[in-house]
Amino acid sequence: MRFLAAFALLAATGLSSPADAGRPIRFAATAPQGGTLVLPLRNADHLAHASMLDAASRDAVARALTSAAFDFSRASTLTLRGIGSWSKILVIGTGETPFDATLVQDIGGVASNETESDIGPVAVLTQTFPSAGPDAAAQLAIGTGLAAYVFDKYKFVDPAAIQPAGRNDPLTIVTADPARAEASFRGQGQGMVDAVSFVRDLINEPANVIYPETFVDRTHEAFRGVRNVDIQVLDVPAMERLGMGSILSVGKGSARPPRMLIVHYRGAGGQPVALAGKGITFDSGGISLKPGSGMWEMKGDMSGAAAVVGTALSLARAQAPVNVVAIAALAENMPGGSATRPGDIVKAMNGKTIEILNTDAEGRLVLADAVAYAERTFRPAAIIDVATLTGAKVTALGDEYAGLFSRSDSLAAQLLAAGEATGELVWRLPLHANYAKDMTSDVADIKNVVEGGGPGASLGAHFIGSFVTEATPWAHLDIAGNEMGTSWSPTVPSSGATGYGVRLLDGFVRNFRPVAAGNAQGSK
Repeated sequence: MRFLAAFALLAATGLSSPADAGRPIRFAATAPQGGTLVLPLRNADHLAHASMLDAASRDAVARALTSAAFDFSRASTLTLRGIGSWSKILVIGTGETPFDATLVQDIGGVASNETESDIGPVAVLTQTFPSAGPDAAAQLAIGTGLAAYVFDKYKFVDPAAIQPAGRNDPLTIVTADPARAEASFRGQGQGMVDAVSFVRDLINEPANVIYPETFVDRTHEAFRGVRNVDIQVLDVPAMERLGMGSILSVGKGSARPPRMLIVHYRGAGGQPVALAGKGITFDSGGISLKPGSGMWEMKGDMSGAAAVVGTALSLARAQAPVNVVAIAALAENMPGGSATRPGDIVKAMNGKTIEILNTDAEGRLVLADAVAYAERTFRPAAIIDVATLTGAKVTALGDEYAGLFSRSDSLAAQLLAAGEATGELVWRLPLHANYAKDMTSDVADIKNVVEGGGPGASLGAHFIGSFVTEATPWAHLDIAGNEMGTSWSPTVPSSGATGYGVRLLDGFVRNFRPVAAGNAQGSK
């Protein structure tokens, strides 16, 4: 993985720039002369705030905007040349929606993408959208860092190729208060960009590189030197002692044994928020084998585990004042000679027995033990599980929303608010008492699927929720379809891993308020 534009700050702001960072970022009160100037604009009147442009240059930009009939819509661009001392002026429309973190990050992403190959310095003005607030510069830097991600470690690079002079000149974010921008970026932004990149790397790697043991190794490496973090790993003997027959059944067909990874960041006291992620590092379907076409995408079936560990990384690197536990339920689902068969019955950690009718409904099996372990061990204030769980969710919501299920209206409201604030949107879907009847097994306490169809996303959510007692607030996020890019966004790759969930869960945990478990609408 490499970065075309770095989110690390220059030494002048107190942070060093890594050697392979490409175009680094700096905050400054003035823009360098020459190179590229980026003007985010809501309308032509905001040109008056571009104080480093002389009157003649502002008039030239205004005439060009009129001539091009530029509509200032969100993320629209207009490139101008031959004005003043600038080799290029890039106008980015901000649209008419109120300024929020997501919009400003998108502007930073567009600026990064549109100036990627420019020679010489690049400067982005914050003065041209004054209503964006005092932390706009830091949010621009976050957007630039998110947009800069490229996964190309397996691409051949000609060692004789010469990088053009000036390609690594800094991208300067011009702000009235560079010290505040640096502090804000240090306080949250840099750790978040690091964490999203970590998650994208994990998901983009092939399954012969990332499997349960190496997922654990990558996590240890990412958290090295981070304060207030404890990492625990349960291997097969440890899980056997705890009675985790559900996750163990999923990994039986693979030569790569399962692991339960627990990352606990204590930035505050009190009950932790527990995040549990489905970590199927490759999902062949097991004995219930998937079709061959598109099976390669199942290397990303550990996106939920990556998201929860990435969230803990983001919060820990920022030393956020929160208490959070991330649990990654890691296994590889393969059709080996010792694999679980359809019709087998296994016992989960909490003693509940499961009739496995379909081995391709394995994510809920690993999460059953993960959420039971979280509740018993940490007695958390709330449990949120995250999984690429069902195709039914994709059919219902596509990749615009994650599916949200909860027995607590208050908990659901906090997740919905976090989605709106971060741009990682969620949509609440129903739980109903009848789903318990639908999933009743004739020979065990519960079955892992309902054959013949039905509301697949809701049934999967109900299954996981049945392993959390009613006393604990719980929610399930089905992120199937959100984990891999299929459409363009300024800060998200159009192909490969998106890193979905880190911004959402980071915002949720930072702003979490304890709730009663209660009964949810649609679950009575």
